[in-house]
Amino acid sequence: MPKYEVEITQYAERQFKKIDRKHWNNLREAIVALGEDPRPFGYKKLKGREAYRIRTGDYQVIYEIFDKKLIV
Repeated sequence: MPKYEVEITQYAERQFKKIDRKHWNNLREAIVALGEDPRPFGYKKLKGREAYRIRTGDYQVIYEIFDKKLIV
């Protein structure tokens, strides 16, 4: 499977800065792992839009997949 590029929106960056530092590593690892497998075990498609979510502890990561450009 080809590797995807992970792009973080400005909104996501601002939200990430609000999170308690003890959760940063788990979230960062989950986001980076989406580049290797954008459809990991447990991912869910969101209703009404072309987006997905994964859970990491108490947090959710909402993302879109652009297969033709290999971007998450």
